[in-house]
Amino acid sequence: MRAILTPEIAHQTGIVLFKPGRELLPMFRGRVLVCTPSGDVSNLPSGLINESAQPLLDEPLLKSFLADERVIDAAGGWEAHVTWVQKIRSCQQHEKDSYHHHDYTTLRTERGAVCLCYTHDNFCRANGAPAQLEEVAAYNLSRWIIESACIQMGLGADHLMTLPELCWWACIREVIDLIPEAPARRVLRMPVEKPATGPMPEADINPARAAREVIQEAVESVKQVMTIKADPDSPQSFMARPKRLRWSNEKYTRWVKVQPCACCNKPADDPHHIIGHGQGGMGTKAHDLFVIPLCRAHHDELHRDMRAFEEKYGSQLELLFRFLDHSIAVGVIG
Repeated sequence: MRAILTPEIAHQTGIVLFKPGRELLPMFRGRVLVCTPSGDVSNLPSGLINESAQPLLDEPLLKSFLADERVIDAAGGWEAHVTWVQKIRSCQQHEKDSYHHHDYTTLRTERGAVCLCYTHDNFCRANGAPAQLEEVAAYNLSRWIIESACIQMGLGADHLMTLPELCWWACIREVIDLIPEAPARRVLRMPVEKPATGPMPEADINPARAAREVIQEAVESVKQVMTIKADPDSPQSFMARPKRLRWSNEKYTRWVKVQPCACCNKPADDPHHIIGHGQGGMGTKAHDLFVIPLCRAHHDELHRDMRAFEEKYGSQLELLFRFLDHSIAVGVIG
């Protein structure tokens, strides 16, 4: 069980007080690990968070997106979802001291599908699914969509999906217009529009916009940092042993330096030039195009042990591909 608690700190005595409430109090009957919440859950309110590793399941603004029929079809369709639920092999109707049949089946509800034993399946078909079971069905559906998106993008079923990755998957599957405006603004690091207070003329009321419109707005607002030109008749291309020229662009590397770290999304400190993979050999340096933003901690970690870094965060080439795709998509590279 995991939860976020807001502490009250007595500065004079150095005492930290928690008010877990009746729902969370059972957590404190044994040993408890207290730690700083990670960035993916730091903006969540106090209370229980989901048991899975997917932080997007705790994002309330994505519930409508993850329940849309077009998104379900993009993830594989209802039949694939039911097949996924069948693998749970445990009755999801949790009732204290109730009897569970040893065989399992699936039940399709209005909000998803659940795995039930024969006993509770018969009961729900005769009396309807209770509200608690509908919540479980919606959770199953959301979890399956995120897992399917990870697999479709080649990230693996156990990958911890981020909001930018979900938006990229939505672009590929042509459902990006269903992403709510607020999450789209967060991904693009655009300011959140605050609702106006007081009376407002009807003509000034702006309904929530689709993510596609927000992305277009971001693209139009970004100033192009550099332009790539192709020269098929360069003198070096006609030489048998041409001297290699290193491409440099200080304007671009300055822009890379102020982007979020490719590993932790915290403010970057350095534009890291790719090493290994045929780049950054003795006395050489990768082109300025082959750079990714890294904070100082992750930059030092990479140079200490490149192999361990790539096992933990992925290949530098993969990080570079994602960052170049982002740079082109927002109009920085034209």
